[in-house]
Amino acid sequence: MIEAGAFAGMVMVALGMVLTPGPNMIYLVSRSITQGRRAGVISLGGVALGFMIYLLAANLGLSVIFIAVPELYVAVKLAGAAYLAYLAWNALRPGGVDVFAPQDVPHDSPRRLFTMGLLTSLLNPKIAIMYLSLIPQFIDLDAGHVLFQGFALGAVQMVVSVAVNLAIVLAAGTIAVFLARRPSWLRVQRYVMGGTLGILSVSLAADTSVPSAASSAGS
Repeated sequence: MIEAGAFAGMVMVALGMVLTPGPNMIYLVSRSITQGRRAGVISLGGVALGFMIYLLAANLGLSVIFIAVPELYVAVKLAGAAYLAYLAWNALRPGGVDVFAPQDVPHDSPRRLFTMGLLTSLLNPKIAIMYLSLIPQFIDLDAGHVLFQGFALGAVQMVVSVAVNLAIVLAAGTIAVFLARRPSWLRVQRYVMGGTLGILSVSLAADTSVPSAASSAGS
């Protein structure tokens, strides 16, 4: 089992990242607005498969490497904190991305929609960073069972991300009209998410814990 603090932290990170405009959200919203909700849901299926692939690849390798090379754990942790700071800056800077100004995309078949959703997910650096450097921040190395913790935390991220993206896909058209009439709401969303990501970045960078050889006993 993962601790309540790790669960809450993972939920906060997942929410902060999924609500920060990026390639996945822009693609899903564009599909939903230009080709309909069904197209958005199919595309989301591809995005979710990309999550699973990254989760498997990251956990099967990192559970051993971080214990063997503590310095790598510290380096990855700092990289994750730096990336959160970068996302916070992108959210707070003037002229931030308006994800609900959809891209002009052609109508595609369900198979291509799913494939494009998968590729968008796999080529999204935000997802790679999530699994390679952010999830490990919430693993309790002294508690052992590192692999299980990694998969459990990844499952939390996947549930949050898929649920939020699904809600956005289903309401994309309505949200686009709402925000077009009320631009101040979009600014508030950016400030809240940017502030949250900034606080998390500082918190992770200030964490001085490192893995120990003893923590491998229960993994």
